[in-house]
Amino acid sequence: MSEVGFEVVDERFAGFVLDNAPIERLAEGFRWIEGLVWMGDWNCLLFQDLPRDRTMMWSETAGLSVWRFPSDQANGQARDRQGRVVFCSNRRRALCRVEHDGAVRVLADRFAGARLNSPNDVVVKGDGSIWFTDPVYGISNDYEGTRQSSELRPGVYRLDGETGALDLVSDAFDGPNGIAFSPDERRLYVAETGDQTQRDPVQVLRVFDVAPDGRSLHGMRDLAKVSPGYTDGMAIDEDGNIWSSAGDGVHCLSPDGALLGRIRLPARVSNLCFGGSPHLDRLFIGVSHALYAVFLNRRGARWP
Repeated sequence: MSEVGFEVVDERFAGFVLDNAPIERLAEGFRWIEGLVWMGDWNCLLFQDLPRDRTMMWSETAGLSVWRFPSDQANGQARDRQGRVVFCSNRRRALCRVEHDGAVRVLADRFAGARLNSPNDVVVKGDGSIWFTDPVYGISNDYEGTRQSSELRPGVYRLDGETGALDLVSDAFDGPNGIAFSPDERRLYVAETGDQTQRDPVQVLRVFDVAPDGRSLHGMRDLAKVSPGYTDGMAIDEDGNIWSSAGDGVHCLSPDGALLGRIRLPARVSNLCFGGSPHLDRLFIGVSHALYAVFLNRRGARWP
């Protein structure tokens, strides 16, 4: 078990830590937390208790409540430019959206005539396009989804926000997982967490350059390997630093992949996001069965 606290590896990280801001445990008793997203206009956090098939809401004033049940075994989620929640559904094997009236709409569940596997994580770009990963994790067991056969190779997709056209932008992954853009949207980060049936799966954080057309990728390369554990989810701060999940907490990486420091926590971290109104200076962290948070001398990225 890790001791809770900060570890400075590079002196730059020392400037990110506030000496009088504790690492707080906000709630516990979950089976596995995923899909953290800050709802600024609601002043609350949404996240998944994935095996229990429910989307939770936490706020400073009202505490913890259930926002959606059943959640379609929702996984990663984000907000689009109209403030709607876009989420990945293990149960539906689809990318979906919660409309303003609460209705759920399927945005994409097939590519080239075949069913998607189990969309896992999602990010919305400034032009309104929706980018998501599609590994087989949600159809590999009944704990987080329903065990089923795969019809497509794992991939990374782009959904056009206007036309609804779905394009495969990369299939160079065994298990694409977390996904995030740099603040200027010129880079796309994708976590490769590998084929979990293998004894030694490939687990590395990769980065692409986004082409000038904003629709395609090139120049894939390995950026960093988090250890212990691996990059699952990630959050990006105002200067493009990458706050990555890890087996012993959260690792903060510079844009060039150098380890700056760690937030040590008592269990494996699944996902995280910046939030807190109005500055986005609070890092919310899903630590296996519990929700943690800490105020930092950092602000989350605000995309164009």
